[in-house]
Amino acid sequence: MGVTMDGTKQQRRGNTRQRIQDVALALFAEQGYEKTSLREIAERLGVTKAALYYHFKSKEEIIVSLFEDLTRPLGELVEWGRQQPPTLETKQEIIRRYSAALAAAAPLFRFMQENQATVRELRIGDTFKQRMMGLRSIIVDPDARLADQVRSVSALFTLNAGMFVLQDIESDPDKRREAVLEVAIDLITQAHQGTRDGE
Repeated sequence: MGVTMDGTKQQRRGNTRQRIQDVALALFAEQGYEKTSLREIAERLGVTKAALYYHFKSKEEIIVSLFEDLTRPLGELVEWGRQQPPTLETKQEIIRRYSAALAAAAPLFRFMQENQATVRELRIGDTFKQRMMGLRSIIVDPDARLADQVRSVSALFTLNAGMFVLQDIESDPDKRREAVLEVAIDLITQAHQGTRDGE
């Protein structure tokens, strides 16, 4: 009995934590990270500052926790990818899953873009870079022709560009994501076939 009660309590606590993160991100987007206080986050949530403090002691802690939560799927993807055979199917699946992980983390990437000084200060971009390098090492065949290695890396960067650079091309994020994913899959497929032809 105790286990399930603890389980649900854990889950509920997890949800509160998530609500704090979501509300904080929304406020940061509305009025800027610097101008937002913990008190305002608590007010928007309808909780006391003490209740908020139970989960997070500072704005920095909220952002760092968001990064940890949203880059975890990338870490898991790297782990998964390392255990798979280096087939085209594996590489395509990595691109698909990476695209989905980026879409889930979209509000956070907007934050990164708009608060580059904070991101540098908190060193939260480092984890993301490490995850990117991990993915790169899985999908890039070191024996492939240089052009095919570039295609493989470009597949990842195409997905990143879809988050930031291509926003003015298509306003519907789902359509844009589909188009970006199609191009990334094309690149990884071409690179893989190039590798096979070169053998």
